[in-house]
Amino acid sequence: MFSTYPNHFLLPFRYLLIAVLTFAGLQAAAQTNSKPNIIFIFSDDHAYQAISAYGNKLVQTPNIDRIAKEGALLTNNIVTNSICGPSRATLLTGKYSHMNGYKRNDNTRFNTNQTLLSETLRNSGYQTAWIGKMHLNSLPAGFDYWNVLPGQGSYYNPDFIGQPNDTTKYTGYVSNVITQLSTEWLDKRDNSKPFFLIVGHKATHREWLPDLQDLGAYDKIDFPVPANFYDEYKGRAAALNQDMSIEKTMRLKQDLKIDLDYEKDWTYKRFNPEQKKVFKAYYDKITKEFHEKKLTGKALTEWKYQRYLKDYYAVAKSLDRNIGTLLDYLDKSGLAKNTVVIYASDQGFYLGEHGWFDKRFIYEESLKTPFVIRYPGVIKPGTRTEDLTMNIDWAPTVLNIAGAKIPADMQGKSFLPLLKETRTAQVPWRKEAYYHYYEFPDPHHVYPHFGLRTNRYKLAYFYGGADSWELFDLQKDPTEVNNIYGTKGAEAISADLKAKLKVLMNEYKDEEALKILASAKK
Repeated sequence: MFSTYPNHFLLPFRYLLIAVLTFAGLQAAAQTNSKPNIIFIFSDDHAYQAISAYGNKLVQTPNIDRIAKEGALLTNNIVTNSICGPSRATLLTGKYSHMNGYKRNDNTRFNTNQTLLSETLRNSGYQTAWIGKMHLNSLPAGFDYWNVLPGQGSYYNPDFIGQPNDTTKYTGYVSNVITQLSTEWLDKRDNSKPFFLIVGHKATHREWLPDLQDLGAYDKIDFPVPANFYDEYKGRAAALNQDMSIEKTMRLKQDLKIDLDYEKDWTYKRFNPEQKKVFKAYYDKITKEFHEKKLTGKALTEWKYQRYLKDYYAVAKSLDRNIGTLLDYLDKSGLAKNTVVIYASDQGFYLGEHGWFDKRFIYEESLKTPFVIRYPGVIKPGTRTEDLTMNIDWAPTVLNIAGAKIPADMQGKSFLPLLKETRTAQVPWRKEAYYHYYEFPDPHHVYPHFGLRTNRYKLAYFYGGADSWELFDLQKDPTEVNNIYGTKGAEAISADLKAKLKVLMNEYKDEEALKILASAKK
């Protein structure tokens, strides 16, 4: 079809079209060359061994795996203090607990009057937001927008505290609500700025309430009992005296949902009638099965273990699905090409290893935490690193990605050079990682301790009553059941690691630990 307009009318239109196309091209080029957006998805108590990308063969986490396949997976990502609040404080400060002031999960208010990742990014031109679980007894600081769960938050029909400190109750399952709020913020954000968004998930925190659609998702799987499930803790006084065992500590009612009181328990009073009907029907069936079996001894302990994992993994299923929803949003909105996506948990977690649940110890399952990162055009898909990275490194790495200056008081360093496609073998990196845990005696009676981990060995000193050293050869004893400290042939490695431990304490300015070390038993 031909136009009937004269050419002199078409010329301005052609010029306009050329101008529009040129502007669009320049805008696209500017977006491509601009600072990358960054999304940090941060879960709670999600064990690395619960993720298929980390080797779990019975449970699939396709969306976390997708980030790893399209980017990098860190196999030795270590926390400095294996507990929720302190790990979150470390994310925001890039500092150890003794330096940022948040050592325990107690009533301490996180000190926001210190150098923060969020504020540093905002000063570098980023729009910043935190949505979901924060758990630091304070409101977010350095964020342009926030909408966070109060305290631990609720799995069903959760409350959120938004600006200006208003509380709103949302109907639905918490993981779904967090994702919805996150995508809504992304839709409304200031498009003229790059953004940094923390998506803080409640999953997979105790008491492990699955989404209705995931109830019974793993009921047909019989999970194998870990080799050290019946650990007798020989030569490990602190491990012997803990209170975090599946056998003794895990509660039938609150944790495993046996004989629930839907009318009096505040957790279930939040349910609406439709939610309660579905949830109750499933757990009434589990309760009936439990009473019919009349289990005792090891049979009871192993039944508790199976129920624990079935609920835990069902909660993790909703977490992974929501990560997929967010990744799909980035694809459909065109943001994926210029958005770095990170997934991490605040620390590791025990899934029956040593007979436990929870975290805290310097042992592998709670010391290491999952960390996967996708950075299109910078990190080669399928990258893996065995280097000892730490959660004090998270903030410096994010700042490095953003092109922002890393503050001098941050104690970590960026591990981006370890992940870049152009990495050379000469990248200098740490050979030892330092750890210090404080919370005692409540709630799980894990003695305070400090220590270090190398690629092969782990040395720890428990104090506050346990007063004992532990040394493990991770190459020969990966499940950490054989404490070789004080045995013949271990003298040289013990002395070497003690010397390195003191160096790290001085490097990270842990004065309290240095005093304890000076008076520690030999």
